[in-house]
Amino acid sequence: MKVALFLPCYVDQFYPKVGIATLQLLEKLGCTVTYPLNQTCCGQPMANSGFESMAHGCNELFVENFGDNYDAIVCPSGSCALHIKHHLHSDKREGDATHIRNHIYELTEFLTDVLNVEQLPARFPHKVGLHQSCHGQRGLHLSQMSELVAAPFSKPEKLLHMVDELELINLDRKDECCGFGGTFCVFEEAVSARMGVDRVEDHVRNGAEVLTGGDMSCLMHLEGIVRRQKLPVKVMHIAEILNQE
Repeated sequence: MKVALFLPCYVDQFYPKVGIATLQLLEKLGCTVTYPLNQTCCGQPMANSGFESMAHGCNELFVENFGDNYDAIVCPSGSCALHIKHHLHSDKREGDATHIRNHIYELTEFLTDVLNVEQLPARFPHKVGLHQSCHGQRGLHLSQMSELVAAPFSKPEKLLHMVDELELINLDRKDECCGFGGTFCVFEEAVSARMGVDRVEDHVRNGAEVLTGGDMSCLMHLEGIVRRQKLPVKVMHIAEILNQE
């Protein structure tokens, strides 16, 4: 399968190891992966701030980089994948933009729904707490929302259960927002920080050695709290865990 790897800005700039883990994991699972070198921001920060009309340049550049009829475009971030899936348009190449919108996947969504992964050659002997980010859960439907009376499911949990010796802990409020919210953490700093503290405390209280999730933006927010409070918890993107041997 011909796959293009789309890495969000903060992964590229601050957490390149997450991009490397994603690449290695996809190749282990038989994908032929291309990384378009000229990719930049997808435009989500502008759109989320009410300035979507200013993101046309980002849209055109995204189509230029990913409009080569890849079988799939994979992103280790639910929020960025959701933005492209819902908002990407092009004045010059709308046909290619439509193809991209229909073929972009968040990493765990791609592994479960497209590759239909049923086993992984991974081992991670630690107690792990899973943070299920809002965009992935409520936008991409990667897991069931607790406010619905419906059968529970979680694509990230399904993959973590395939990792040898990994113990997935139970949280008191498993789908609570961490408070990051993109620009929300800037404009509502105090509320954002308090929400993040509550989210970290839930993991610590239930014995997590590692806190993981599918959005490095949320994990970056939580990692900042962990570091400031000097807590004995490591923060890792789910790609890093699934890529462990």
